Amino acid sequence: MKFTIDKNILLENLNNVIKGVSTKNVIPVLNGIKFDLTNSGLSLTASDSELTINSFIEAKEIKNIDNTGVIVIQSKFLLEIIRKLPSDIINFEVIDRLKIRIYTENAQFNLNCLDANDYPNLKMEEHKDPILLKGDILKSLINQTVFAISNQELRPLLTGVNVSIVGDELVFIATDSYRLAKKNVKLDTPISTDINIVIPGKNIIELEKIITDEAEVELHIFNNKVLFKYKNIKFQTNLLSGTYPNTSNLIPTEYSIIVKISKDDYMASVDRAALLTQGKDKNIIKMKLENKVMTINSYASEIGKVEEKLIVDTDTSSTIDISFSSKYMLEALKTIKEEEILLLMTDDVKPILVKSVSDESLIQLILPIKTY
Repeated sequence: MKFTIDKNILLENLNNVIKGVSTKNVIPVLNGIKFDLTNSGLSLTASDSELTINSFIEAKEIKNIDNTGVIVIQSKFLLEIIRKLPSDIINFEVIDRLKIRIYTENAQFNLNCLDANDYPNLKMEEHKDPILLKGDILKSLINQTVFAISNQELRPLLTGVNVSIVGDELVFIATDSYRLAKKNVKLDTPISTDINIVIPGKNIIELEKIITDEAEVELHIFNNKVLFKYKNIKFQTNLLSGTYPNTSNLIPTEYSIIVKISKDDYMASVDRAALLTQGKDKNIIKMKLENKVMTINSYASEIGKVEEKLIVDTDTSSTIDISFSSKYMLEALKTIKEEEILLLMTDDVKPILVKSVSDESLIQLILPIKTY
């Protein structure tokens, strides 16, 4: 294998595929990135056996192809080497079968490589009729839900995002059992068979980093895996096995208290009240509503207390005194783009629903915390 390539083109593609390499790989060859050069172009592959990312650089984007071939280059230093080489043009040449020379006019690295024959045969299958979705829409679906996944492995399904499709409605749901994020969009083309899968949260976070614009994404969904095809990138992840809990009954349909408020004002007040809760287990703050006046406060015995008031828009004369995690509330508020939000409540033990005034497709739910 011998070829010459533009540094920035290679870096862009390496930055995407290297997300598939895990530091915990027990299979040594999976610590490397597979370079497969043909006359058609250069295929880069990285995998930890659960997540596989492939990026293809067409021959027309490669400066020169002298010899084709395949080799696995250890990933540990590769990205930094490419990034720090003092030239915009980089040469690669395999020497002695399992060594590669990476060089420019004035610098060179000789690296030991891994045998491509040991690299697993990773099938990246595709359907004839994939589900199509705009990249920016998929990015929003992930951003507005994935933060609510659980990081507790005791309930593995909650560490993933539940993706379901019925007809033309695509729904993303994430919950850690203390909060829930739900976002739905309409597909351009309905599907004939219902889909209900759970994608590992840590993997879908890496997918979100790869998507940069509204270019179309293909979803190829199988029984135990899903493949996302975006531009020249294939991103395949195993699915979490099991049935995701039914969350539909967690979202109340009726509320006795509905408050309209500026998102920025409310977010700033919660953020300031949270200052005294930093380092606490659940970052608890209290919110009281009485006669259209909302009082937000927090107290830390070793520091002091904070309190501030906001005038809000509500039709109810009910009084409510409720406590919740400021961290959860701030993370939920960050997903809402509109200027005004609705807070829907019933009492101090039932969930708080946070939504925008105009966007019905996004729901953020937070459970109150008892402080007595």
